[in-house]
Amino acid sequence: MAIDYDKLVNWKFDPVEHEYSFRDSILYALGVGLSSDPLDLDQLRFTYEENQLALPSMVVVLAGPGFFLKRPEFGVDWVKVLHGEQGFEIHKSLPATGTLIGETKITEIIDKGEGRGALIFSERKIYDKPTGDLLSTLTSTTFARGDGGFGGPTIAAPKPHAIPEGAPDIVMETPTLEQAALIYRLSGDYNPLHADPRVATAAGFVKPILHGLASLGVASHAILKEVCGYNPDLLRSLNLRFTSPVYPGETIVTEIWKDGSDISFRCRVKERDIVVLNNGHAKIG
Repeated sequence: MAIDYDKLVNWKFDPVEHEYSFRDSILYALGVGLSSDPLDLDQLRFTYEENQLALPSMVVVLAGPGFFLKRPEFGVDWVKVLHGEQGFEIHKSLPATGTLIGETKITEIIDKGEGRGALIFSERKIYDKPTGDLLSTLTSTTFARGDGGFGGPTIAAPKPHAIPEGAPDIVMETPTLEQAALIYRLSGDYNPLHADPRVATAAGFVKPILHGLASLGVASHAILKEVCGYNPDLLRSLNLRFTSPVYPGETIVTEIWKDGSDISFRCRVKERDIVVLNNGHAKIG
């Protein structure tokens, strides 16, 4: 079976309505590590319902289409797909409670060649249902490892953001809980790879791994804290590349370079000294 390019790139996704409450916003914030110090009043704004704020990165778990690549008519070897890149742009700050409409489309599929896989690019726009306002635009790249050579376009993929040379301006360490993946999965990603040790070891890991989007949330929190002073209105966009999994309980070290409104960043795991998120770029202001 091969990717059906025309069917996938022209697929009309049904709009997704997503209602969420203050509890969902709190659970997401706890899942990416906020309020490890319960006396930190800045972080408490995201984990306590009084004058509550929503983390900008929470848009990644809202109004999504689910794991659509599993549909057999697309011809994707879904067992071998990996989340390669993720980005979001904030047009209007996310409320702590609300009802959203998500609209997803496939923007391109690149054939890297036989044995080299394929890249599937998608976009999701999230609207506030009561007002119709566009709140966020999300972009995602999926690496379909088993689907190269299907006869699709062979254009070059966009180049990732280059990390500056030299020492970072800011370094922030974030320890993760051993149960971090079990908490984060309650925000909507119930893949057993992040919960069941038997599934994880069968996939080649020593234990369940942390969700890539949870690691993204940790990086986004570091930028929100260190560059934006915990003002979510200042984080306008964020993009990154996933390079290696994180195990719950490990320490994520976010390295940040500042250049006016442009922020470059990457994350490594302290215990194994391995880069897990790379080519990160955020816009503030």
